[in-house]
Amino acid sequence: MLSTKRVVSTTILGVIFGIVCWLFAKSGGEVAWYLALSIILSRTVMGFAIGISAWQIWWWLHGILMGIIFSFPMAFNVFFVPEKGLSIFWATIVTGIIYGFLIELITTKAFKAAVAKE
Repeated sequence: MLSTKRVVSTTILGVIFGIVCWLFAKSGGEVAWYLALSIILSRTVMGFAIGISAWQIWWWLHGILMGIIFSFPMAFNVFFVPEKGLSIFWATIVTGIIYGFLIELITTKAFKAAVAKE
């Protein structure tokens, strides 16, 4: 059963981590508005997907897997910046894992909104 509390909290956390991710990207230099929007939206979609997912696996593994899955599309786009592509690629994947884990941790443990068992 889908929990509104879970979906709302994971989506809001996705927005927050999207902003954090954009600020990290911005620290390396100016980021165009459309890239900033892409970064924030990709993390928001990740948060939403974590919220609606019904995988019956450990919460921490769920967050990590969703972080990896939803970071790949954004990670492959960084190869358009050849001089920094590989390091940004891995940073995108690793931060996605961290954000996915943290979204699940905060939602499951602090907000008590774990995936509902059927």
